[in-house]
Amino acid sequence: MDPFGTRLTEAIRQSATPLCMGIDPHTTMIPALFGDATDLGSPAAIRAVEDFVMAILSVGQGRVAAIKPQAAFFEQQGPEGMRILAQLGRAAIDAGMLVIMDAKRNDIGSSSAAYAAAWIGHDAPFPSDALTVSPYLGIDTLDPFLTRADVCNSGIFVLTRTSNPGAGALQDLPSDGVPVFEHLANKLAPLAATRTNAHGWSSLGIVAGATWPNEAVRLRALLPNSPFLVPGFGAQGAGAAEALAGLTPGKSGWEGGLINSTRGLIFPKTAAEAPTTADWRAAIHTAIEESRIALANV
Repeated sequence: MDPFGTRLTEAIRQSATPLCMGIDPHTTMIPALFGDATDLGSPAAIRAVEDFVMAILSVGQGRVAAIKPQAAFFEQQGPEGMRILAQLGRAAIDAGMLVIMDAKRNDIGSSSAAYAAAWIGHDAPFPSDALTVSPYLGIDTLDPFLTRADVCNSGIFVLTRTSNPGAGALQDLPSDGVPVFEHLANKLAPLAATRTNAHGWSSLGIVAGATWPNEAVRLRALLPNSPFLVPGFGAQGAGAAEALAGLTPGKSGWEGGLINSTRGLIFPKTAAEAPTTADWRAAIHTAIEESRIALANV
């Protein structure tokens, strides 16, 4: 299997978009067509979540470069919710789609190694092509994740400049006149450089929120080979130009990262009000196409 950086570039080119579809099965937002998911862990909730996420995957296939399931929304449904997450990852990989597991894991030593074994690789219990990882316990805690990713030709996305409004309270703190997130990027740079493939992209990426485009430009200068996972596009407030600030023009469009949209793709208003499954699928398809066009026209 090719390294993650190669597979990411090829997925973007094949789908003709850097768009990534977040899959967060919010219990109160799943349309009534799929049932009621609010009674956490109940048979009815499990059926609703499973039917919803598998239907979303079906509509997104071939129209997005990757999917990004958020583990928390499956975890809250208990063991059966985690079974669905594993099933979703496997089904997407079998369909030829990239899977970015958004689980934001980290710890120290053997605990990190255990997390890495659980979440990284096609043969992991929760199959993926890449995993989001927190670095704020120290750069050394990334080693088990990088080791596992190297063995599996997988990737990691390190939380660096996140999209939430309060991110700057810690990530912008100055140290020697430089914000913490830039110090982090400098420490990641040599690790990313050694994992660069023939396309010029590394298997070590970062999370850089679309809500901070100026910071994304600075991060790109510090990490020229790292793919960016960019949350915040669409429902979180960032437009296409802001979301693409850290990506680069490539062979057939924007490359060097994934622009994630979740609620804008899987919970558009027209889908929530759809009277039939066919109408729902059409609404999701339209939402995806609108985001693809918005990104392509920048």
